[in-house]
Amino acid sequence: MAGTVVLGIESSCDETGAGLVRDGRLLGQALASSMAEHARFGGVVPEIAARAHLEAFAPVVREALDRAGLRPADVGAVAVTTGPGLSGALQVGLAGAKTLAHSLGVPLYGVHHLAGHVAADTLEHGPLPDPCVVLIVSGGHTSLLLVRDLARDPVVHLGDTLDDAAGECFDKAARLFGLPYPGGPAIDRAAREGDPGAVAFPRPLTGPRDDPYAFSFSGLKTAAARWAERYRARGERPPLADGAASLQEAVADVLTRKAVAACREHGVGTLVVVGGVAANSRVRALAEERCRAAGIALRVPPLRLCTDNGAMIAAVGDLLVRAGAAPAPLDLSVDPSAPLEYAALHPVGRAAPALL
Repeated sequence: MAGTVVLGIESSCDETGAGLVRDGRLLGQALASSMAEHARFGGVVPEIAARAHLEAFAPVVREALDRAGLRPADVGAVAVTTGPGLSGALQVGLAGAKTLAHSLGVPLYGVHHLAGHVAADTLEHGPLPDPCVVLIVSGGHTSLLLVRDLARDPVVHLGDTLDDAAGECFDKAARLFGLPYPGGPAIDRAAREGDPGAVAFPRPLTGPRDDPYAFSFSGLKTAAARWAERYRARGERPPLADGAASLQEAVADVLTRKAVAACREHGVGTLVVVGGVAANSRVRALAEERCRAAGIALRVPPLRLCTDNGAMIAAVGDLLVRAGAAPAPLDLSVDPSAPLEYAALHPVGRAAPALL
């Protein structure tokens, strides 16, 4: 229904987000991150993340409402990430969202996390063209999608990662290089002073016989590790700026090459790049350069909407509400490994087996 204020809740990993959207417009959002608590472990610790969500949930929702100038009674629907993600983290967000929806007497919608990344772009650039090609690049996911009506139609997967995602490659390579967590921003910063052509890192799955839209970054990560090890075996410090710039160039090259090729093959005039790695400066620049040369319109959300946030979940909820989609059932559960098929994700819990 038009005019409905949708509250979105995101808690799939290490960021607790709340956002409010009405008719495609972002009214306010707030975000709390537990990233600093995970940094000393070199990655996200699920138990720490779940506890952080529990502590941050209520303050983040209040802050989002305050920034939007709204009261809880103004909320007409609640949308929450139900997968994929860390099981404990998802459970915290779902429990909080169910409580809010029940207490306010409003419908609840389960949302696929990756659909949230796709919808994030609509908050900046308006409705998605039908069709469009979407490149999702994040810490755990790298996919090329053909998207039509996000609220109504199934999402078509043109290609997915076969092993490490692009963001995972950055995180692991950064650790091997001795750079801090999270690795993506650290690689991006270090690359500013380096030569992207200094190291001949491979471009995985770009041969003529390879799946044209599949991704694989495990071998690239291994190549980066071997490069750093060769220097250390000689008692030398690797030239990290050159290594970071060359690695970043390899990732950006593969991502944008395949994305533009998908647009051409499917006759699509718009490429949308979303997810945490869409914040990478070289990925954005090379995507812009190649899209311009191919006559393809490029849409990339602003940096604040690239990483996980509640606004993107509210954006999906807003699309579902305006499309007249059915709310989630009362026994809505989570699916930590849910594939992206539809924007709405309404898994239900299984009943306990009867005792004989």
